[in-house]
Amino acid sequence: MNTQDYIALENQYNAHNYKPLDVVLERGEGIWVWDVEGNRYLDFLSAYSAVNQGHSHPRILKAMMEQAARLPLTSRAFRNDQLPLLAQELCELTGYEMMLPMNSGAEAVETALKAARKWGYEVKGVAAGQAEIIACEGNFHGRTISIIGFSTEAQYRNGFGPFTPGFKTVAYGDADALEAAITPNTVAFMVEPIQGEGGVVIPPDGYLKRVREICDRNQVLLILDEIQTGLGRTGQLMAADWEQVRPDMVTIGKALSGGFYPVSAVLSNREILGVFKPGDHGSTFGGNPLASAIAREALKVLVDEGLITNAREMGAYLKGRLERIESDHINEVRGRGLLIGVELKPQAGGARRFAEALKQEGLLCKETHQHVLRFAPPLVITRADIDWALERIEQVLLMA
Repeated sequence: MNTQDYIALENQYNAHNYKPLDVVLERGEGIWVWDVEGNRYLDFLSAYSAVNQGHSHPRILKAMMEQAARLPLTSRAFRNDQLPLLAQELCELTGYEMMLPMNSGAEAVETALKAARKWGYEVKGVAAGQAEIIACEGNFHGRTISIIGFSTEAQYRNGFGPFTPGFKTVAYGDADALEAAITPNTVAFMVEPIQGEGGVVIPPDGYLKRVREICDRNQVLLILDEIQTGLGRTGQLMAADWEQVRPDMVTIGKALSGGFYPVSAVLSNREILGVFKPGDHGSTFGGNPLASAIAREALKVLVDEGLITNAREMGAYLKGRLERIESDHINEVRGRGLLIGVELKPQAGGARRFAEALKQEGLLCKETHQHVLRFAPPLVITRADIDWALERIEQVLLMA
């Protein structure tokens, strides 16, 4: 079968809820992927930052295969020998007291929202059914009914109402707007330290510190969604570390498994996650031994191979070089570490055509919010690899 055969099958039998680039991949190693016809591409998206450790990392693959041969799943009806070790290692790495494992990023967000509401009723003393949670305009926290209910993206909402009550949004990067929106019923503020899907939007310096102070003053939980930005992507373990801000809860996922398996988690202290009692929340697959063994090794690879430092250094180099490209199409280059957005001017004709042109040159990336190219290669990338990519990026951005 060739590329067009696979595309035809997918178009016939798969729901059309994505609009992928027309490349059919069958193999990956490190920063490279190959399509079904043997063409090689540099992956500049990393499965939306899930493959921070690179494709098919041998250490994570070995851990997966060994655990799969022993015991993949028990459910949480029984204990297993991997979850306790993941919980310990993750908490020791991040400095939190407890974690709660789930599968997808959206599940982690739902878990954090549930914990915040119950904390609001049991600890803060909000009247039953009155808890409010504030989010930001331009947010992306997943696609469940509850989550899209507080999205401000029309396409995510249209046709899916009615939505879960108890949420409101304020302008991103505006701490004064947050403070004005807080009421005695506000239990939490959920925010991304960088809005990835929103177009790699970075808030003003000091924003997270002010948000932290406002939440403390009003007994409001600060929840940071680090599913895309966490685990080394921005050149720190968590993106909030750039401002030395510690949230009350943080959601992580994606790179927690190095791309091998859906694994996510909520990190917090005992007072907050302690509101959950047996039966309050759960998942058949959440915290299973296969997921836990994979996540343990994925975390060790990040630390042992210095990938967080490499993301910081290579990201600074990539961003600096992108800023020097003299293209009439570029409006702004922004980002931290290896999460970089190149915003194009409206008259450039949209970012999609540039992503398609880069695919023809052997580099895979994706547009976001119509006018932004998002560059997020695996954190194992080298300076020579970036130079190879930049030759092609500059060539494409200089086209008519």
